[in-house]
Amino acid sequence: MTKIAVLLYPGFTALDAVGPYEVLSRLPDSRVVFLAHQAGPVVADTGSLTMTADLSLAELPEPDIVVVPGGLHGTFAADHDPVLLKWLRTAHATSTWTTSVSTGALLLGAAGLLDGQQATTHWAAHDALAGYGAAYLPRRVVRSGRLITAAGVSAGLDMALELAILVAGPEVAESIQLALEYDPRPPFPTGSPATASPEAITHATALLRSETLP
Repeated sequence: MTKIAVLLYPGFTALDAVGPYEVLSRLPDSRVVFLAHQAGPVVADTGSLTMTADLSLAELPEPDIVVVPGGLHGTFAADHDPVLLKWLRTAHATSTWTTSVSTGALLLGAAGLLDGQQATTHWAAHDALAGYGAAYLPRRVVRSGRLITAAGVSAGLDMALELAILVAGPEVAESIQLALEYDPRPPFPTGSPATASPEAITHATALLRSETLP
């Protein structure tokens, strides 16, 4: 049984956690578990959604796969959490894959796991990676050894499908993608700063800055 741990902390972004869950929960002979400091409710970054951690960090110290969601302001608070960072270091020491979505990469960096590695994160936070010794690549998904990092929020689905290929093979991953009908066709070509207008970037940056816990 492959044990997949999705980390929760106050201010995480819901899709960062739920997107990979929708993919990884469909892998054969696998179990996804949501973890936090303590089992129980954890409030997401909008303040209007709460998810439940199944177990405490101490109850699952050696998962096979680690998924760390982002959350901008929540992430910057969590990267000073010694218990969480120690758990990440311990889990990574024995994991098959350690992954992140969006600014979850900054938590990997704060735990000392990205030094000398290539990585990606949310475009609005990419400058912070250099402080952890990582080289930022503006890609949707970046694999560096046992580490797999994804860009912002929705990229967690892409990362999870790439991980599904590694764990269960392309046929299983393709079937999961079809089952989820993951065939994105957004109304605007503005999903990346490379294609967005200056006005869209300005408005998106202001929106991200306003996202604080109540």
